[in-house]
Amino acid sequence: MDWRLHWLEAEGDLAPWRDRIAAEIEAARQAVAGLLPPFCLDILVERLTGAVIPETGTTGRAYRPGLCSLTLDPLNPNFAASLDNGDIRRTIAHEVHHCRRFAGPGYGRTLGEALVSEGLAGQFAGTLFNAPPEPWECALDDAVLRAHLPSAMDLRALDHDHAGWFFGAGGRHPRWFGYTLGYRIVGDWLAAHPAPDGETWVNVPADRVLAASPWSATA
Repeated sequence: MDWRLHWLEAEGDLAPWRDRIAAEIEAARQAVAGLLPPFCLDILVERLTGAVIPETGTTGRAYRPGLCSLTLDPLNPNFAASLDNGDIRRTIAHEVHHCRRFAGPGYGRTLGEALVSEGLAGQFAGTLFNAPPEPWECALDDAVLRAHLPSAMDLRALDHDHAGWFFGAGGRHPRWFGYTLGYRIVGDWLAAHPAPDGETWVNVPADRVLAASPWSATA
């Protein structure tokens, strides 16, 4: 797999952590290579103060099949722990899953498709590294999930409020609701279809995953 790192440091030097970051990305590359066929990938690595998940000091984003980014904030008090606990390798694996899904069925336009895409990426990263759910993947208990479950119309709407469902923007839904629900939905699909191969991990249709979970029974 040809993964190329591009260090964007005009807004902050990453030299003290470069080797550690590169090693974590290499760990992700090796893990992904054991499941997915080879592909080329550009990874932008940047330092931006405050532009990260506060709880980790890191964040990632996928742009298209061959491009994703990793954003880091060494001034964040949780950044040092993220270097040590595998957060960076899991973040890269999560974004790589998005990139490969872009090359297949796509991330999706509906809320239901977005829930599946995020849940697949989270479960993929967790499976690769035998890791528990991330904080945003287990942020809410069953009672809160049930209180905010989307309707069939919500799941199929092409104009869903992504920031509201996933980040809690606007206050209608709890922060990280979409990530937690998506993780649970995909978990149910995995229980019914354990140990999927790489192609299935990336290309499984969203409707098939939704149909396997009682959390999307309204669909």
